[in-house]
Amino acid sequence: MRILVVHQNFPGQFGYFVREWAKRPGWDVRGIGRDSAPGIHEFEKLTRYSVTRGVRDDQHRYLRPIEASTLHGQAAARAMVKLKASGFVPDVIVAHPGWGETLFAKDVFPQTRLVHFCEWYYQADGADLGFDAEFPLTFDDRARIRLLNAQHSLDLIQCDGAVSPTHWQRSRFPEILQPKILVQHEGIDAAGLAPDPLASLQTPSGQVLNAGDPVITYVARNLEPYRGFHVFMRGLEQAQRLHPRCHAVIVGGDDVSYGRRPRDAKNWREKMLAEVMLDPSRTHFLGRVSRAQYLKVLQVSAAHVYLSYPFVLSWSLLEAMACGARIIASDTAAVREVVTHQVNGTLVPFFESSMLAGSLLSAMEDAGKNLPRSLAQEQRSRARQDAGAFSQVAGLAGYDRLIAV
Repeated sequence: MRILVVHQNFPGQFGYFVREWAKRPGWDVRGIGRDSAPGIHEFEKLTRYSVTRGVRDDQHRYLRPIEASTLHGQAAARAMVKLKASGFVPDVIVAHPGWGETLFAKDVFPQTRLVHFCEWYYQADGADLGFDAEFPLTFDDRARIRLLNAQHSLDLIQCDGAVSPTHWQRSRFPEILQPKILVQHEGIDAAGLAPDPLASLQTPSGQVLNAGDPVITYVARNLEPYRGFHVFMRGLEQAQRLHPRCHAVIVGGDDVSYGRRPRDAKNWREKMLAEVMLDPSRTHFLGRVSRAQYLKVLQVSAAHVYLSYPFVLSWSLLEAMACGARIIASDTAAVREVVTHQVNGTLVPFFESSMLAGSLLSAMEDAGKNLPRSLAQEQRSRARQDAGAFSQVAGLAGYDRLIAV
């Protein structure tokens, strides 16, 4: 089997698959990623590409994503042409097409099975956009969104198979194209994640927090409204006022992954710190952290908060569940696919910061009790068990079925 894995930030979601496929006798696995992609240690079959220029300054703003995708598609196609000239013709291409890398893959390899990772299809209603009344959509936004999906539609039309991590994400694509899409999460390292009753974490201020302490945790790639950071900060303010001992550990950068920057501050962290009153001695911003430190954050957590617009499901929620954290999450899609209220976590309405604070206080009261039959312990145990269904092994089996068709 010859497989080409394409991801701008190679390996992206496909790291485990690349490693496992490369171990199989007779399998030839190659990769394509941008010059800035992290790659995989000891995987030397990655071809990097560079775009020749950026998007033109005078390009119509609706068309800028399409131009950027075209530039990435051309650059990736040149890398594919070189692979073909060297004698490598893949049986299957597995790709995240979100940045345009596979726009011309079928022109280079017309007989190759093309499998696309279908992460998200934008719509002006019913999902992330327009969900938050603090950030209303304009007509200009709606028009831009329609053009934003041009590439995603083309990707689905030309691919031979497709996969989405959740039923919710699949449901956002046009109904006529949904039969192409298999629901299969890529999986987390469920076997390598577990609670640690002896876990401890030292904060930048020198404060040491231990498993069993009243610690509230929040994790996102970047601190922004899409992941409910503004709601979390408002709920945390109330929780700190009512619980004088609880600490909060907040992980995430100050960039923007989704949506926009605030108009009146450098980033959302500074904006929300100007709005709410928190105890700085009990509020610990860690920024972006190492994998080892991130896991310690989850393991010392007495209550892990995961809030999200109706949008793409984060790995961090599943990893927190696998670490046995007590989950307090927003009652939104696709969160409801993995968190069941009062079974493996607590669901709260996304915008209800007071209800979030109440759930946090309840969790803080239980922190440190470690009663084996308590509701909190039952929820933690069930969360860990349910996270096991999203293992990398299960993900690999699903992708094997995709590439074998």
